[in-house]
Amino acid sequence: MIKILKYGEVPNGEIFARVTPQADVAAIVADIIAAVRKDGDKALKDYTKRFDGADLDSLQVSQEAWDEAVSQVEPEFVAVLERAAENIRAFHSRQVRNSFVIAQQPGVILGQKVTPIEKVGLYVPGGTAAYPSTVLMDCIPAKIAGCPEIVMVSPPGKDGGLNPAILAAAKIAGVDKVFKVGGAQAIAALAYGTETVPKVDKIVGPGNAFVAEAKKQVFGKVSIDMIAGPSEILILADGKSDPVHVAGDMLSQAEHDKLASAVLVTDSMDLARAVAEELERQIPQLPRAEIARASIENGGKIIVAESLMDGIAIANEIAPEHLELMVDDPFAYLDAVKNAGSIFLGRSCPEALGDYFAGPNHTLPTSGTARFSSPLSVDDFVKKSQFTYYTAEALEKAAADINRFSQKEGLQAHGKSVLLRQEGTK
Repeated sequence: MIKILKYGEVPNGEIFARVTPQADVAAIVADIIAAVRKDGDKALKDYTKRFDGADLDSLQVSQEAWDEAVSQVEPEFVAVLERAAENIRAFHSRQVRNSFVIAQQPGVILGQKVTPIEKVGLYVPGGTAAYPSTVLMDCIPAKIAGCPEIVMVSPPGKDGGLNPAILAAAKIAGVDKVFKVGGAQAIAALAYGTETVPKVDKIVGPGNAFVAEAKKQVFGKVSIDMIAGPSEILILADGKSDPVHVAGDMLSQAEHDKLASAVLVTDSMDLARAVAEELERQIPQLPRAEIARASIENGGKIIVAESLMDGIAIANEIAPEHLELMVDDPFAYLDAVKNAGSIFLGRSCPEALGDYFAGPNHTLPTSGTARFSSPLSVDDFVKKSQFTYYTAEALEKAAADINRFSQKEGLQAHGKSVLLRQEGTK
């Protein structure tokens, strides 16, 4: 059964504790990356047979196989994907940054040039669950940014194919190429390239501990979005909240994996007890009951605070991936929220809206990193270059100041490079 903790009566270490993976996968991942760099496609096929049970002749999904898989998806779900994609495009289109030019001083032009990243790799998980929503969330911002080439990798099933719903989402989102490879080996292939899988400039998308570690190890060779940890939800709920809804929302994250974290913060002990009982009623009804049970018992908790503002302080300290404000006037508390990946306002806004449909991105900072990082956005798929232009007259006006700076820092050649130009004009 889930723990009920009273804030101020138990150590803060227990209040703010997180479940973290215990396995050290760094050495295993390093060996996989080295093998892929050395043996390319052969290593990818060997690992796919070993880890996924699929014996592949070809790593790339052909256009014929792609079209055939999409045709197997029921039209009703394709329509759902298209409506979700429309919402995601509408939201992310507002994030587009423009280049700018400043010409406020005579003879001086300054500016910033925004350029899309050339090649982007999307990692889409497989295994115990398939996520077509991740395809939409990760690809659409890249398309809006103008990235010329977007490739997707995802682990195949034992039959050597990918989930048709994932391929349907890839078609709707605008993915250019799809490869049947997952795990750390897929990240290595995207980072270094193989005979078949192209080398990319940035890798985005969530995955298991091996994928996260691989992204960590290839960072610097390529850019990455973030190192994602287990899924998290924190619900701030007052005593008027329906315990059935609160428990249901907690379980929407608990069913992801055994390390997922579901937390309720409330100012009502009555609600805390009711939600604990409701969790016990709902868990056995879930197809993934074993996973949800482990998550609730290992990483789940209910924290009872003196007030909702105390609850906000707790939420800011935890900095959850998903934060639900299940209160009468959620907008009254919005400004007080400083650290959260995605915020869901009111009693009719379950986190599942954000996972699938509303439009804001569901690739979010986890493990407390919402203190300093942001959801995936169009910004993740562009890079910015600065440019500077000075006329000779403008440089002459700045020369003395630049020289003083260079003298102060002991880098005389900096200043001299400016003064030499002044000497040449006299």
